[in-house]
Amino acid sequence: MTDESPAELLDLRKSIDNIDAAIIHLLAERFRCTQRVGALKARLKLPPADKGREAVQIARLRKLAEDAELDTEFAEKFLAFVIREVIRHHEQARDATG
Repeated sequence: MTDESPAELLDLRKSIDNIDAAIIHLLAERFRCTQRVGALKARLKLPPADKGREAVQIARLRKLAEDAELDTEFAEKFLAFVIREVIRHHEQARDATG
């Protein structure tokens, strides 16, 4: 950024940076919780993926996105990415448990 940037642009960018930081912290907290779920599933010999839960979450997120006026396709793609990562972590927990 330069001193020539309009103040409004700088303010908007600062807000965007704050939002990005909040998103990262929220994702970190979410993954801490899902790692605990993965460890519990491994101990209970439950499968890493739960297609029923995933379907409910996708429908729920699409509705939240719609209500928030966020592109529902984007929201679903984002959740699908997160779910893939969660399942990968759950598989690692299962494999570590034996």
